[in-house]
Amino acid sequence: MNIDIFQNFYKGKKVLITGHTGFKGSWLSIWLHELGAEVIGVSLDPSTERDNYVLSGLKDIIVDLRGDIRDGKLLKDIFAKYQPEIVFHLAAQPLVCLSYDIPVETYEVNVMGSINVLEAIKATNSVKVGVMITTDKCYENKEQIWGYRESEPMGGYDPYSSSKGAAEIAIASWRRSFFNPELYNRHGKSIASVRAGNVIGGGDWALGRIIPDCIKALEVGKTIEIRSPKAIRPWQHVLEPLSGYMLLAEKMWFEPTKYCEGWNFGPHSESIANVWDVAAKVIQNYGNGSLKDISNTDALHEAQILTLDISKAKFRLGWEPRMNIDQTVTVTVEWYKRYKIEPVYTICMDQIKKYIGI
Repeated sequence: MNIDIFQNFYKGKKVLITGHTGFKGSWLSIWLHELGAEVIGVSLDPSTERDNYVLSGLKDIIVDLRGDIRDGKLLKDIFAKYQPEIVFHLAAQPLVCLSYDIPVETYEVNVMGSINVLEAIKATNSVKVGVMITTDKCYENKEQIWGYRESEPMGGYDPYSSSKGAAEIAIASWRRSFFNPELYNRHGKSIASVRAGNVIGGGDWALGRIIPDCIKALEVGKTIEIRSPKAIRPWQHVLEPLSGYMLLAEKMWFEPTKYCEGWNFGPHSESIANVWDVAAKVIQNYGNGSLKDISNTDALHEAQILTLDISKAKFRLGWEPRMNIDQTVTVTVEWYKRYKIEPVYTICMDQIKKYIGI
């Protein structure tokens, strides 16, 4: 099956990914590599030896660099050496709970790190497109039942969410100040920010996330403990937003002043569900297991409901999700059932082909 839904656009392109050792970054690196891109990854070490990046052998097939995005000079030096044409910025401190423990570092990484990436883009003539990945939590969350649109205010209760809101404000400022579409002929760069919902998929072992929590418990025969059973989220497989980011970058390349703004990528409304129901679907697909509600009224604050309006991506990009929540959970659990006995790169490619064929 031909997995190239981008008409050979990425073949031969130099694409730099920050955070390539992370969950989303590793999947994006694999897909771009298969499309013939020259992938340059800049990141900290992977978190565990079971991460998708490690098990898929990515270090052997792409330019694999270590670096902290808080080091602005290092970033500029890497950009100058490798001369990327497209940049996907995914490196971040990505966890709400951890942000309560390390709030200053969370801001340093998520805000100043993003600014350092923008400054490296500014300093490097070869870069034409920059896609800055933030999160659905960047919006000022009013716990409303309808999805947030791209034009709504940035905010955030906890240090993680607010740092991403602050990053969005910085990205918008740099776009207006240094990459203004009206002055494109001077700077030659198109910058967009993208926000996705709760992304799940194989190879994620992050602390405090529902799928890794479920799998870790199931693998050792323990009951799955659910902290926020009633929290409602827009669940999507990792390949969904990545396909959106890649489509957006292609469109930005050809029409740079038309698409350089904020974009939401989320599932259809029927894939918005609470944490307990998703964990139950994991058990159903895994074949065994049990759940326990350990919610605590004194726990650190996390949003109870958060959804995105994806109308803009649907009508202006021609993008929409391919999978419903049942397909999403099934494919995710399948990875965790296969990773110990099959080559992980092959599993990822099987799932990308399955996704394209849906």
